[in-house]
Amino acid sequence: NLLTKYFIPSIDGAIVMSQTVFDDLKTFRVNIPVKLSPHPLFDNYGTLIKREEALAALKLCADNSYLLFFGFIRAYKGLDLLIEAFSDIRLRNRKWKLIIAGEFYEDDTPYMELIRKFNLENDVIFFAHFIKDREVSLFFSVADLVVQPYKTATQSGVTQIAFHFEKPMLVTDVGGLREIVPDGKCGYVVKPEPKEITEAILDYFDNNRTEQFTEGVKQEKAKFSWDKMTASILEVYDKILTSSPA
Repeated sequence: NLLTKYFIPSIDGAIVMSQTVFDDLKTFRVNIPVKLSPHPLFDNYGTLIKREEALAALKLCADNSYLLFFGFIRAYKGLDLLIEAFSDIRLRNRKWKLIIAGEFYEDDTPYMELIRKFNLENDVIFFAHFIKDREVSLFFSVADLVVQPYKTATQSGVTQIAFHFEKPMLVTDVGGLREIVPDGKCGYVVKPEPKEITEAILDYFDNNRTEQFTEGVKQEKAKFSWDKMTASILEVYDKILTSSPA
């Protein structure tokens, strides 16, 4: 808060990527042009590849369906909530596996203890290392549902990767995630609680939502073009010029 107060007076305008950040900025400045423009797609990771090829590259079984938790791992991302949700008896013995792909930025002991506690050793698959750019498409090509059980957030780059690869998402109702992933169209927005995460996972697979939500993702991703970000920057810049003294 102190650093933000120091920095904000020096700017002439701003681009914000979620309503949450927009509202935060208004608590510091109300006399500058501000434009809300969501982060564009991360389209630099290639395209989807054939599922069979991705499964073979990752040495995964083709008989399973896969949930994907992607990105570096820190407490605020709620991996503990997801592991607890995945332990629900209703999800067991269903050929559903949880892939955790990303580097730990903290001690992994609490997560490993949870997995042992819930006897999930055979249901959780770790790729606990930094995921190189060329590997990203492999994980999204095998994913049936991308899960972001965050406890706090403003927005997330993982959602924009998922949109690029046209994958349905399950996110928690924190920060700006609800704005980016319309509930019931592109996936689910739930409270950051294990029970709600479990219920969404069950609904997705038991009611065969893949086609429905994938179509919703395809429609929604059009909002996140780089052209729109460029236009937003130019719009703010023009307002700064017109409001500046001659």
